[in-house]
Amino acid sequence: MSGPLDAVTRRRIAENRRNWDARAPVHADSPYYSLTERAADTRFHPREWEQLGPLEGRSVLHLQCHNGVETVAFAQKGARTTGVDFSSENLAVARRSAQAAGATVEFVEADVHDAVEALEGRTFDLVYTGRGSLPYLPELRAWAGVVAELLKPGGLVYLMEFHPLLNSIGRAGPGDAGQPLELRYDYQGGRRAITFDTPHTYAPSRSGLTVEGATVSHEWAHTIVDVLRAMNHAGLAVDLDLLWETDWVDWPRWDGMTQVAPGWWRRPDCSVSIPLMYAVGARKPTAGSR
Repeated sequence: MSGPLDAVTRRRIAENRRNWDARAPVHADSPYYSLTERAADTRFHPREWEQLGPLEGRSVLHLQCHNGVETVAFAQKGARTTGVDFSSENLAVARRSAQAAGATVEFVEADVHDAVEALEGRTFDLVYTGRGSLPYLPELRAWAGVVAELLKPGGLVYLMEFHPLLNSIGRAGPGDAGQPLELRYDYQGGRRAITFDTPHTYAPSRSGLTVEGATVSHEWAHTIVDVLRAMNHAGLAVDLDLLWETDWVDWPRWDGMTQVAPGWWRRPDCSVSIPLMYAVGARKPTAGSR
């Protein structure tokens, strides 16, 4: 971190770890993840695959990899792939999924901030993260510093994350699909953690499983500007050609969404167009580069 963590933040991170462990069986049974039932191509936006380029033989590190569905997809594309996550229960699911897919993936249990030590100083051609990972970090400068240490000179960090506007929107009446959408959570970062206490997750199971025991989780708001500043502070060079927003999202967040590609949805054409996800790419400078 950029400074010592206070006791409250340490407690919140510990609660998040327990909550993600408790989510593991729910998410493993969720059609949102479809652990062994989706092709690798559908796990990413088509523009992501285009910008990431050929992966054959490249070393790829997936930070905050959860249950490994995207991690396994990288391996299926020919990458030498490693996934890191702090949830032992989700990593157990990830290892089973990789085995079922016949994919060779190394999974390492570690908090993202301890990844350099956990990986014993190894560096990678590509560091990937996203899909809801950044909101579980209390601040981003330390994260960007870790990413910079994990990249080879000339290596690429690429993230595809839910847009902070999407994260700010909720129903005016929770649980009522007929209620209009409204801004309910902080868009700007740095003010406070957002705490949830619920047995339900964004990825409900097929058989009705719910989160048991550790139902409390905490998130922190980060804007795209926060991400760019953190990368710049860590000495990473943002590639503006890899910076984009999209009105696609990888699950039907609200009623009436239209499927536009396998595994991808957008709001109806008659509705107001808003960004739902965004991508950022940055490179670690090589020796002598500016």
